[in-house]
Amino acid sequence: MTHPILLLGLLIIKYFSGSQAENSFSQYWEEHISLPHPPHWLAAKASPLNLHQATTFMKLMEENELASHLCFFCKQANVACSTNALVKKTTNDIALPPIAQWNAVKLKYDDLPNGTPLSVASQGGLPYFRESMVEERCFMPIPDLRDPMSYKSFLPRSLASKIPFSFARNEELKKIFGVVDESNMDEYIKDTLEICEKSPIRGEQCTCATSAEDLIDFIVEKLGHHVRIWSTKSVEGSYENVTIGAVKLVYGNLSEPPVLCHSLPFPFQVYYCHVLQKVKVYAVDIHAQKKVNHVIMVCHYDTSTWNPNHLAFKLLGFGPGLIEVCHWINENGVVWTKTLG
Repeated sequence: MTHPILLLGLLIIKYFSGSQAENSFSQYWEEHISLPHPPHWLAAKASPLNLHQATTFMKLMEENELASHLCFFCKQANVACSTNALVKKTTNDIALPPIAQWNAVKLKYDDLPNGTPLSVASQGGLPYFRESMVEERCFMPIPDLRDPMSYKSFLPRSLASKIPFSFARNEELKKIFGVVDESNMDEYIKDTLEICEKSPIRGEQCTCATSAEDLIDFIVEKLGHHVRIWSTKSVEGSYENVTIGAVKLVYGNLSEPPVLCHSLPFPFQVYYCHVLQKVKVYAVDIHAQKKVNHVIMVCHYDTSTWNPNHLAFKLLGFGPGLIEVCHWINENGVVWTKTLG
């Protein structure tokens, strides 16, 4: 049994070492990435737990006592342990509809017959499109750019490595975070594990990074230490029929593909990162109702190995290898490109 004095000690340590965890992330970044510091939004995802706190919570997990201190753990680690956590700290904008359910978005398009007119398919925004559709002064229906769980932090690598991150141990994982069956979080976990455990397509290199260190290690492995980062500025324009402004090619080296990292819904921060051949990156200004947003667009020029039933082909009416496919980078998504140093 864990004594209350142990948790009191965690509070005292938290008080006296508030920036230690963030400094640990910054130090790891400086040791591996040539950029002077990470983007502020990525730095904010560093685990707030210091080494002693992570070790203590790991011990509680190993002794099956974490459930007794779940609320305290969630608050200290800034992770989501409640099925109600989806509404916490999300974009508070009454002009936007509720954040779309991760699986509901897929279901909306999965039942579409091939060759569905874009005027029908794009209701609520177009997730995939042709490069030629993004031209200055043209109109474009933008999908929901928001991350449904944008506030959550990474867990320290030492703690994340102890989490049963697999379908086979899904019930054990749900128990750790107090997830209720058939809840929103239950669906999020299933969908994320499905993405992370699926076999890569031919030529794809991928990983699911469950810690900031894992994310940095994958980037360095694929691109080296000298990189540049591209991300969408905000969620402005979600669900709007925007006017396209300036379109700028920011990375067009087809022989050195970038790494694309997508934030996945999960109790703590998880990134699905992958490398696909023949990819270009564009920075696009979209003129939304309130302001101009600076959005990153990625275009895939080799779709020959994609699934013929991929949503993009259902929307655009072509098959693998016949067209390029473009999409936006959502909130908390990041594109890493190689530089010469």
